[in-house]
Amino acid sequence: MTTIFLFLITFLILSSCLPYLSKATFVSEVDDETPFTYVEGTGKGPKKWGEIDPHWKVCGSGKTQSPIDLQDRRVQVFPSLGKIKRDYKPAPAVVKNRGHDITVIWRGDAGDININGTDYKLLRCHWHSPSEHTFNGSRYDLELHVVHLSSSGEIAVIGIVYKYGHPDPFLSKMFHHIKSVGKEERNLGTVNPGVIKFGSRKYYRYIGSLTTPPCTEGVIWTVVKKVRTVSREQVAALREAVHDGFEANARPTQQSDGIAVQFYNPSGGST
Repeated sequence: MTTIFLFLITFLILSSCLPYLSKATFVSEVDDETPFTYVEGTGKGPKKWGEIDPHWKVCGSGKTQSPIDLQDRRVQVFPSLGKIKRDYKPAPAVVKNRGHDITVIWRGDAGDININGTDYKLLRCHWHSPSEHTFNGSRYDLELHVVHLSSSGEIAVIGIVYKYGHPDPFLSKMFHHIKSVGKEERNLGTVNPGVIKFGSRKYYRYIGSLTTPPCTEGVIWTVVKKVRTVSREQVAALREAVHDGFEANARPTQQSDGIAVQFYNPSGGST
């Protein structure tokens, strides 16, 4: 009887985790940089991503690909969207150099964000330099992507852009590890994602894709309007760790004519 009871408990626990487990591989961007690059003319640049692997076809054929240029003249203001609700908490984490980026992965329950009544669990974050999203054609020096997953497998990403200035507090805590981490995961101990500053209640919202292969579509993007600051030394460390300082790791902006972009302004004013 005890054995049967334990089996049933184990089954129920695993069943409750299946939505996250089954989507863990699905949501993951490619961990090995070898198959693709950010340099056109190599045969593996962004324009060729959709031809490199059958599973990446949407990189070339997708209709809602990210990143995009966020143009004020095209956005619709929606005061009813509501502020970003996040409930982050400290949890065990690791850092890893994936070749095309530096990523921090939370191995414990690091909390969630809530969008339209749905909770999205925090999974990881990573950096792109220069920024991938542009604002009325302007590109910034760095962009942080904070990746979340719902119990039904929906991906939600918070995008935060940075310009050169004062050091970023979260990167300051990661700085030593970023400069020395290899492709093997390095334990960071407990990391508080609450140190990541959003800095503004205003944001853009649209449905797009992952910005690296497999370029999965249906991603809920929330791009914070406020431009935060990062030091040149911090960006240089990220670039050197990823590509020895020679390459950027930002995908060019994609065709966005068919993508509806909403803008949240609590005051109800324009962008």
